[in-house]
Amino acid sequence: MMEMVSRPYARAFEAFAAGNPDILCLSADLTSSCEVDGFRDRHPDQFLSLGMAEQNMMSFAGGLGLAGYRPFIHTFGVFMYRRPYDQLMASIAYPRRKVRLMGFLPGVTTPGGMTHQSIEDISVMRSIPNMTILETGDATEVESICEAADSIDGPVWCRVLRGSVPRLFDTPIRVGEMRELSSGDDILVVTSGICTEEAMRARSALARAGLSIRHLHLHTIKPFDAQALLDHIGSVRHGVITLENHVTEGGVGSLVAETMADAGAGKRLIRLGLKDTYAHGGSRAYLMRHYGLDALALVEGIEDLTGQAFGITEGDLDAARVDDVHSLVKAEAL
Repeated sequence: MMEMVSRPYARAFEAFAAGNPDILCLSADLTSSCEVDGFRDRHPDQFLSLGMAEQNMMSFAGGLGLAGYRPFIHTFGVFMYRRPYDQLMASIAYPRRKVRLMGFLPGVTTPGGMTHQSIEDISVMRSIPNMTILETGDATEVESICEAADSIDGPVWCRVLRGSVPRLFDTPIRVGEMRELSSGDDILVVTSGICTEEAMRARSALARAGLSIRHLHLHTIKPFDAQALLDHIGSVRHGVITLENHVTEGGVGSLVAETMADAGAGKRLIRLGLKDTYAHGGSRAYLMRHYGLDALALVEGIEDLTGQAFGITEGDLDAARVDDVHSLVKAEAL
């Protein structure tokens, strides 16, 4: 039985930040939704509420960084780059301030629809000079995201999972590395975030069908170890498939495509993710099925890549996915 961890970020941030006066917790009026309400109550001297004024918050955080502080900004990811993009660029990224941007509700992890779903943030952040990008895929990575982000001499964009989060890994994030979760020589599967759990659901069914899967999980999207990826690509016969909780343009799929193109790696690539579309509201499981982000979509993509039909159904897949809405205490699940 997979271990489920409740609100791992709340405990991890408090354990990391409490007693360190250089670390300040900034909130944009979503304090409880980003699991830092307990920190606010117990460590008020390290907490600042900036309200629903994200543009000001970015400039303010940049000033704190200039003064030697290490601010951790907490809000939903979508509010941290769409609205205050200019201030993020000019006050944080350009001067390389040590600001840690903790973006919650990545992709379709919220039923809140387009206004709350951060679906193109990796595309945006990859294009910004000086920006590091980390993404959590399980409770262990959530627990280690603060330390990993704070090890960077410059701004860091973090995609953070909240609520009830499965524990998939035993070791913390090591910035710049990738996790090899299975070693095979037929297909290379590259995933990140919540899609890694989906790929893990599919692997045993694919193995039973006689397919050998090499599976990489990316928690560090920028900087990226291109040579390590190319070594893995060279070790498989049929090609590469990526699966991500993000649009396919500019995200992990694009990162892999660019790496292959730059090196002249002549293998086929299939990119799975949101295909030039916004997502509507709905449960996470429904959205992942509807938009082709789940284990069954991966199986279908691998069938396309190999030209084989494996006859795998949803019932054949290991049922490990977390289906619960992450904020059960609020009717709007936000």
